[in-house]
Amino acid sequence: MGQKGEETRGRLLDATQDLIEGGGYFEAGLNRVIAASGAPRGSLYFHFPGGKDHLVAESVRRAGREIGQVVHDLAETAPDTVTLVTAMLGVLGDRLEASGWRKGCPVATVALEMAATNDPLQEVCSEAYGSWEGSLRDRLAADGHPEAADAAVAVLALIEGALVLAKAHRSREPLDRVARQVTALL
Repeated sequence: MGQKGEETRGRLLDATQDLIEGGGYFEAGLNRVIAASGAPRGSLYFHFPGGKDHLVAESVRRAGREIGQVVHDLAETAPDTVTLVTAMLGVLGDRLEASGWRKGCPVATVALEMAATNDPLQEVCSEAYGSWEGSLRDRLAADGHPEAADAAVAVLALIEGALVLAKAHRSREPLDRVARQVTALL
C-alpha cells in the first residue's frame, strides 16, 4: 500500500478512535467516520472489508498498542513499579484533561458496550488489557513482588476505575488518589 493509502487508513482509524472515545461504539457510525476522516466511502471498505466491526477492532487494537508502548517506555525508565504507575496515571490524566475529559481509556468504552455481545471486539479488548497487564506483571515481578500477577490486575483495575471517575467528575483528583493508594499498596 502506498503512502496515500496509509494516510487514508490512518485518518479512518483516527476518526474512529476519536468518535469511540468521545461517545462509544454507537457514536462511530460509518457515515460519521467518513465525515470526520474526510475519506471516500470506498476507501473505508477497501481498508476495512469487514465493515464497522473490522474498523473498530483495528482502531482499538492500534490504541491498545499505543498505550502499551507508553507503558513499555515508562517501564524502561522508571526505577520501580510505583514510579511507573504514577507516571502512567500522569500521562493518561494529561491525555484526558487535554481532550476536555473525553478521552479516558481507548479500550474501556468498547469493552463495556460490546464485550458481552461481540466476540471479535471482546477479543481485541482482552488482547489490549492483557498486554498492559503483562507489562505491569513483568515489572512487579522484576521488583520482587510476591504476587505479581494478582497485583498487576489490581493496579490495572485501579487505573481504569480512576480514569472513569476522573472523566465523570472532570477532575484529576481520582487519579491523584489512586496514585497515593498505589504507593501505599506496593
